[in-house]
This record gives sequence, structure tokens and C-alpha cells, in this order.
Amino acid sequence: MRRVVVTGLGAITPVGNNLHEYWEGLKNGLSGSAMITRFDTAKFKTKFACEIKNYDSSKYFDRKEANKLDLFAQYAHIASDEAIADSGLILDRINKERVGVIWASGIGGIETFYLTIKSYIEGGSIPRFSPFFIPKMIGDIAAGSISIKYGFSGPNFSTVSACASSTNAVIDAYNYIRWGKADVFVTGGSEAAINEPGIGGFNSMQALSTNNDEYISASRPFDKTRDGFVMGEGGGGLIIEEYEHAVSRGAKIYAEIIGTGMTADAFHLTAPHPEGLGACNVMKLAIADACLNPEDIDYINVHGTSTPLGDISESKAIINVFGEHAYKLNISSTKSMTGHLLGAAGAVEAIAAIMAVGNDIVPPTINYKVPDPGIDQNLNLTANTAQKRKVNVAISNTFGFGGHNASIVIKKAGI
Repeated sequence: MRRVVVTGLGAITPVGNNLHEYWEGLKNGLSGSAMITRFDTAKFKTKFACEIKNYDSSKYFDRKEANKLDLFAQYAHIASDEAIADSGLILDRINKERVGVIWASGIGGIETFYLTIKSYIEGGSIPRFSPFFIPKMIGDIAAGSISIKYGFSGPNFSTVSACASSTNAVIDAYNYIRWGKADVFVTGGSEAAINEPGIGGFNSMQALSTNNDEYISASRPFDKTRDGFVMGEGGGGLIIEEYEHAVSRGAKIYAEIIGTGMTADAFHLTAPHPEGLGACNVMKLAIADACLNPEDIDYINVHGTSTPLGDISESKAIINVFGEHAYKLNISSTKSMTGHLLGAAGAVEAIAAIMAVGNDIVPPTINYKVPDPGIDQNLNLTANTAQKRKVNVAISNTFGFGGHNASIVIKKAGI
């Protein structure tokens, strides 16, 4: 099968509104958590989140265009636009029928849905719905609108697997290229759920941190005092490309994707398998697909949400898969900085892993102070400070409600 490389990246995140700012934020251990500005949180248990900072849609869209796009789709366009520009693709020199778009969102236009229904309930006797209500709300509209903007007429759809959604998008795009169905994909994911139903819904599940007094450091994966994840928002975009196609146009190559895995816990709607069996199996599959051994892995960007059950489960899975090599790995959760971007998590974290491979720098797990006796203390969690080391191969893990597990293996270019 054909080789697949990464030739463009784009990001809009709570710690940086473009790729450069995002990577600098990660390296410097910047927390993206702050008090919520989007709505009045007086009646909510959680009053903080990782919002995009200083976001102004007019910097990216004219007013008419912005009104047609839910915030999650705006983030999709911003991240994909940067990735396309970064890739150096010359659009009139490529076969656009061989370029596809697979873009993910776990929730889609939840804010559009909420505001529209709220307006309807509070309105008069005549129902008034915008003609853009449905297009703004549906999760596949990001992929569709990106393809329309650029004229990319290859495979085009959205993946939904909760917090694993954008990793699944990358995996699907990777496979289509491997199988010869396309040469280039715009892929990734975006999410914008920092609003009343997003915060309220996760609060009701007791999934979110309620540590309002220490909100800046509330996202603390693997720390004994963690009490839930911190909501994030934004998007990450990748241009992935068939190797020979990239070489023939002289593209810079960030890294190569060499293996993937997908499994299900088949256990519980929201809780991970307590022994991490699904997570264990997905990493084994991804490593086998890459034709590697566990000892070949240098770094894992873990799912690491800062939930009481999830972090223990994933740490057990790592020890199960890697054995003694688990203690030679670097492990980090960049959610400690960005918060949890839900369906966009996989894309922004894959970008973090790609940048780690390209720069031989492992971003940290910040806010780690109190060891959890349920997590092996000999694991290198890259606590609080980025670490320099040779990173030839990295894994990016994402797991979602419903028991969805997805992993990708990323190799340094040229080795």
C-alpha cells in the first residue's frame, strides 16, 4: 500500500490561535483555562473553561459568511485554511478530483441548535427559523463547506465517534490514500461547545471539573486531586498526502503516518474499561499496523482527560502494552493545557505529536503535583516541564464516550 505523509498543519486552540502559537504554548506549559466569558455561569457548577482567546470572527470572515457558519465550522475553516496554506499546495496544479475532505466534530452546531430553539420557545405565535438553521447545525457541514470553498471533489464526509472523532477522520483519510482512492486530504476536527447546554450537560454527568477556586490548574491529568476534565474548544487541521505526490511537488514533510488502530471497549456508555482493555488493544493494533515493536515507540500523547477513572485505565493499558519499555517512554497529556476539545481533541493532539517528532521536544503534562497511588509512579509523565529527547516515533491516543478508541503512529520524516 502507498505511504502517507503530513505536509500541512493548522490550529486554533485555547493556548494559541495558529500553529506557531499553539506549539509555543505547549512547549512553555501554558494553561488555557480561564473563567467563562460566553455566558453567565452563576447557576452552573463549573464556571471556567479553555476558550479561544480574543476571538473575532471578522478577522477571518465577512459578516455574511460568518452568519452562515456555526462557531465549530468557523474553527474548521480557520484551521484548514492555515493547513492548506502551510502545505504549499498550488491549487491550479493539482487534480482536485483526487483531493478529499474528512472533517470531524463530536457535537457539531450545538450553539446554533440551542440559540434557535431558545428563540423559538421565547418567541411569538409564529415559528421563525433561519434557512441556515439546519446547515449550521449538522456536523458534516464543515467538511462540505471546506470542499466547496476550494473545489475539492474527492471523498467528503464527517466522522462522529465522540472524543475519538477527529482521530477517526485522520485514520479514514489515511486509509483512502493508502488504498489509492485519493492523493491528498484535508482532515482534522473542530468543536465549539462552551455554552449553556455543553457545560450543563457535562456537569450533569459529573464529568467536568468544578474546581472553580483553582481554575487555572484544574486540568491536572494523573494528579490525585483531579476531579474531571476542563472543556476546551477550537480546531486542528492536517494536510496528509501520498508520499510520491508530496515529493514530486517538493513539499516539506513534517512526518509520516505509518499505522493506525481502532477498537471498542464494549463496556459502558461513558466509563472506560477499568483495566484499559480497549485502550490496550488499540495501541497493539496501531503498532502492529506500523510493523513496529513496542520498544520502537518514544512518546505517547495520551488521551489523559484528568478524569478519576480514565487516567488510571490508560496508565494500566500502557504498562500492559509496553511492559518494561513503558518506563523508558515519555508520556504527556496536552489536555492539561488546552483542556478537552471533545471531537477536535484527536486532531490537535496529533499535531502536538507531529511537532514533538519533528522537533525532538515532548510537551509537558502541567499541573501535576500530587501522585496518585493508582498510577505507577515510575512512568515518565513529562511532569510540568517540556523535555528534550530523540522522538523518532510517537503514538497519539484518543478515546470517546461509547467506548470508541483510536490510535495513530507517527514517524519522523526521512528515517
